Amino acid sequence: MARYGYVPFMLIGLNGAGIAVAAASAPKYWLLAILAVAIATAFLVERIIPYDPEWNHDRADGTRDRIHVAVNETLILASVAAIPLLAAIVPAPQLWPHNWPFLTQVLSAILVADFGITVVHLASHKIGVLWRFHAVHHSITRFYGLNGLMKHPLHQTVEMAAGVAPLILVGLPVDVASALALAVAIQLLLQHSNADYRIGPAKYVLALNEGHRFHHLKWAGIGDVNFGLFTLVWDHLMRTFSYDPARRFDSTQLGMAAKPDYPNGYLRQMIHPFTRSGGCTLKPTTAANHTTDLPAPDPASKYRSDRLSSFGDDQ
Repeated sequence: MARYGYVPFMLIGLNGAGIAVAAASAPKYWLLAILAVAIATAFLVERIIPYDPEWNHDRADGTRDRIHVAVNETLILASVAAIPLLAAIVPAPQLWPHNWPFLTQVLSAILVADFGITVVHLASHKIGVLWRFHAVHHSITRFYGLNGLMKHPLHQTVEMAAGVAPLILVGLPVDVASALALAVAIQLLLQHSNADYRIGPAKYVLALNEGHRFHHLKWAGIGDVNFGLFTLVWDHLMRTFSYDPARRFDSTQLGMAAKPDYPNGYLRQMIHPFTRSGGCTLKPTTAANHTTDLPAPDPASKYRSDRLSSFGDDQ
C-alpha cells in the first residue's frame, strides 16, 4: 500500500488539499498544518519501506538538517508574504490569467517555476561562485526527506528568485504563490525521500527520488544530471536526463569525491563558501572502479571536472 500509495497521497492528496485551502483564501496556518502532515508522513513511510535502512539513522546531521529546514522554509514563507509589497513597489502589467481555473493557475505556476529553478540549478554546476553555495546541498551522504531543504540560504534565495520572479512580474496572486510554496516543500520531501516507493513510467517525467539519486552521485560530471525540481521535461530537452534501472545506491556513492571532508555543522556550512578553502582546484576526478557503469563527464564544462570549482584564486 505505502509503496504505491505514498506519492499519490502526497502529490495529489496533500497538494490538492493545499490548493483547495489556497483557492478559498483560508488562513495560511492551514497550509502549515498540511505541511506538517506531509513531513510526518514522509518520516513514517521512510521507516515502513526504506530504500536503505541505514539512511534512517542520524549521523550527527539531524539537528543541522532541521535548522536548514527551519531557515529555508521560513525564507519561502517570507517570500510569499512579501508578494503584495513587491507588487506595490514594482509596477507590473496585469497579465496573470485570473479567469483560469485555480488548479490550472497553480499548475502553470509550477511549470514556470520549475524551468527557472532548473536553469539556476544547472548553472550552479557550471559557475564557480554558484557552486560554492550549492555545494552545501551536495555534501549529503544519506538520502532522506529533510535533505531537500539542506541548502545555503543564499543559494535557496537565488533559486527561488529565478523560479518566482517571472511569475511576480506578470501579477502572481498570493493565493497561487501559497499553493506553489506548499508544492515546493512537498516535492523536496519526495525528491530526497528514503522511501522505496514506485511510480512506474512516471519516473521518466517526474523529478522524484529514483532519478534524483543520480544527481547526487559524488563524482564530478557524472552527477551533473536530472536537475529538475518538479519535472524532468527540461532535462530531456537539455539532454541532461540520466537513468539506469539496475543501479543501486549507498552512502559510498554520495557526497563529493573532491571534498570528502566538507564541513558538517550548520554554522560552518554557512561560512565555508566565503572562505579560501571553499573551492578547490579543477583537476579531474574519476569514479575509480565505478566508471565502467557510469556515463563519462561532459568535457564541455570545466566545472564538471571537479565538483568544487574555484572562487577567485584558491591556490
